[in-house]
Amino acid sequence: MDISVSMNHWWRAMKAVAPGKIIISGEHAVVYGAPAVGMAVDRNAVFQLKPQASDEISFDLQHAATSSFTLLALRDLKKRVERKYNQFQQGELGIRYVLSAPADLFRFAFIHALDGLHRSLDSGLAMKLRSTIPVGCGMGSSAATVLSEIRALGHYLRVDFKPDWYYEYSLEVERLQHGHPSGIDSYIALHGGCTYFKEGEGQKIPMPSVKMFLVETGIPESSTGVCVESVRNQFGSSSIWSEFGAVTEEVRTHLEMNEQSKLYESIRANHRLLDQIGVVPGRVGQFVREIESQGGAAKICGAGSVKGEAAGVLIVLADEAPTALCEQYGYTVSPLRGDPLGTRLV
Repeated sequence: MDISVSMNHWWRAMKAVAPGKIIISGEHAVVYGAPAVGMAVDRNAVFQLKPQASDEISFDLQHAATSSFTLLALRDLKKRVERKYNQFQQGELGIRYVLSAPADLFRFAFIHALDGLHRSLDSGLAMKLRSTIPVGCGMGSSAATVLSEIRALGHYLRVDFKPDWYYEYSLEVERLQHGHPSGIDSYIALHGGCTYFKEGEGQKIPMPSVKMFLVETGIPESSTGVCVESVRNQFGSSSIWSEFGAVTEEVRTHLEMNEQSKLYESIRANHRLLDQIGVVPGRVGQFVREIESQGGAAKICGAGSVKGEAAGVLIVLADEAPTALCEQYGYTVSPLRGDPLGTRLV
């Protein structure tokens, strides 16, 4: 029976969506057990899945050429990736070498979830990704994409939606790219809203009521995994993480009490700590100083970068968008809003 024909009408509009995120306070520190506050935002990854006549799995991943694999080929890829990750854990390989190509993350996620669910397929599948989340800029693009992918696959296989299962599978895949992820990207993309996150556990808190803007400074020259490794080598046993934790606790209080002016002060303090650990490039630091001189507050909201002049994305708290200043620096700016819903079917 041609399943792609008989089921196409039902599955044609079957999609899963997951939001990107920003860290309002606590990036890097969350890796060392300190708390962080993060928020899901209105930039999303959408995965569509439907059967196809071929017995292969096709991946249309937007920024990569469409490719097709047999299940055997995907399982071979999974073995290779797991072997390299074991070498990373033993200190024999850098995290950047675990995946041969960025798209391998989503190929691995598919076969890892399929095998983990102990399910079989009656036909091949066509997988299609479309995303509005900036890639490689600290907005949780990979976590959101993986979650939308495995949520779509789980629904196709008629698996009950269990948030804890999706969180754990997403985190296992995230380790291949980031080495030692805190879990905050996956947690926020899964649950949505604004979250106080500590040691793998999250608690919903109010979303900011202040105006927020997203400033894109460009893709960092160093990946999140490389940044985390670099910071770990220099500050892994430092007491600075308690300072990060204290600022994050202030941010949580300010959000719960809707203390807008105090929130600005804490964002500025968080920026100074990030600058101390070396993840704020000089040009980006100058931009932040100019924002502050105009009465606003700004900080990187991802890993930043340990080399080059780009740092991914910044959040800016200000009454008006810093359009003229961004034009001067060659950055782009857009309004930023929260996403209260998290990963879901659409």
